[in-house]
This record gives sequence, structure tokens and C-alpha cells, in this order.
Amino acid sequence: MSMNSLINPSAGLPEELHPDLIRILAPNPSPMTFQGTNTYILGKKELAIIDPGPNCEAHLKAILKSIKHDQKISHIFVTHSHIDHSPLAARLADLTAAPILAFGNAVAGKSLVMDSLSELGGGEGLDDNFKPDIILKDGQTTHGKDWTIEAIHTPGHLGNHLCFNWIEKHFLFSGDLVMGWASSMVSPPDGDLTDFMSSLKKLMVRKNDLIYFPGHGDAVYNPSERLKGLYAHRKKREAEILSALELGLSSVTNITNKVYKDLDPKLIDAAKRNVLAHLIDLSSRSLCVVEGSITLKSNFFSI
Repeated sequence: MSMNSLINPSAGLPEELHPDLIRILAPNPSPMTFQGTNTYILGKKELAIIDPGPNCEAHLKAILKSIKHDQKISHIFVTHSHIDHSPLAARLADLTAAPILAFGNAVAGKSLVMDSLSELGGGEGLDDNFKPDIILKDGQTTHGKDWTIEAIHTPGHLGNHLCFNWIEKHFLFSGDLVMGWASSMVSPPDGDLTDFMSSLKKLMVRKNDLIYFPGHGDAVYNPSERLKGLYAHRKKREAEILSALELGLSSVTNITNKVYKDLDPKLIDAAKRNVLAHLIDLSSRSLCVVEGSITLKSNFFSI
């Protein structure tokens, strides 16, 4: 693999990450997407696309331009239906007749707790029009001519989030669950921290995955250590929030200001959502109580 190309990718230019695997970066950088969304193309002749990306004409053209005359797109896999990952799937499917494969629509896999909090509104953009042609179950495999993809249901960032294991290569496409550049956004009611922690533990017991290729940022070459680090980071944040509650801080805003010091103002709303996710998880485990119904303006109290 070319480490230099991974460090400073250019949007729209195919990068060979490994034989039979290229990445094309979508031109949608932001504080939440880092350099942009990674679209992966794997295979020799019959190609699988993982995460077509946002509804962007330039990105669509870049994907199609990268396909050689003796190749064809046979499958379109989507890790989850946020607007930076899934909208282009429908257009690509119309042009190639390839089926879209995913766990389900934008609300599939949503936990009962989060379903009851729908009035909170989402913190990230959902692709409400997303509709896969083929529903993948946890552990289900899909076979191409020279590849096999295993779907692994990993809710938390979103209820319908899947990771994809390229079985022959021992590569895991980790979507937005595990990234190297940042921890994943968990924004209720779309994201569920209880599910997120369970998904991290689910990946921790997998010992054969050599490299993670995430939805944003560079490859993760030490996935076991990264998983441990992400899990520890969340437990540390949990301890900080419990400490803030014990000090008498009760609002999401005040707790956020306490535990997220010197934060970029552009990320404050995302930080509040993460704090709320922790508070919902803590209340579900009877480690704190909430006054009234759960909203971003609720007051939470230590037990």
C-alpha cells in the first residue's frame, strides 16, 4: 500500500490501496466527515462498491470513470444510511443495474429506547429515501466471482450500521463505527451508545481482521488496539459525566462544558449529542435519573 497516498488523498482520484482494492474520496470534507467520505471499489472483473457516498455528480463521474472497459459493478454495499454514505447508491444502481445491499432503511435496527425518543430529532442527516434491494442479516455472506463479503451488524452510530468483512483478504470495512482520525459520533435518537459499546465488544472478539478501512480517514492498521482505545475513551467519558453529575451539574449544556474543554465551537452541538447519548445509557443502567422525559434540555441527577 502507498502510505503517502493515504495521508493526503485527493478527491475524485482513484487510489490503489491493495491489489483489487481502490478508494475514491468524495469531495465533501467537513468537521464531521474529515477529508470526505471514502468509497471503496473491490474485485477484479465483477466489482463491489462499498459506500457510494453523497449525492454528488462529480463523485458519481469519478466512480464510473475508474471502472475499466472489461469490468462491471455487480454489487453496491452500504454501511449505513447517513447522507454522506448512501444517497448515490440509487443513481449508481440505476446506471449499472447492480443491486443495493444493506441492513435496511433509515430506521432499521433502531433500538426500542431510541424509537421512544424520536421527538429529539436527529443530530446527523438521515437518507430517508434509502431503500436497499437486498436486506442483509448479521453474518450473511454475499459472493462475487473473486470475493466474498460478510455482513456484520454493528449498530450504535446508526441502527442499520453494518461492517463488511472481505473474507479472502481479512479486511474489514468499518464504516463510521471505527475510524482512526476520531471517535464515532453517537447522536440520539439515531445513535445508541449502549448498542455502540456492544458493537465495539463484538468486533473485539474477532481476531482475523488485519486492517480496517473506515468510512472517513486512513486505514487502521492496528484494529485491536484501536478498539480498546475507543472503548476506554467512552468509559473515561462516562466517568467524567458521572463526576459532573456528582458535582451537581444536571443540564446537558453544563455537563458538556465541563467535560469538553477548549472544544471547537463548530463541534459543540455534536458534543452535546454525545453527552446526551451517555446520559441515556447511564439512565438505562440506573446510574443516573432524569427529570421528566428525555430531551436535550432535560435535567439529569446522580443516584
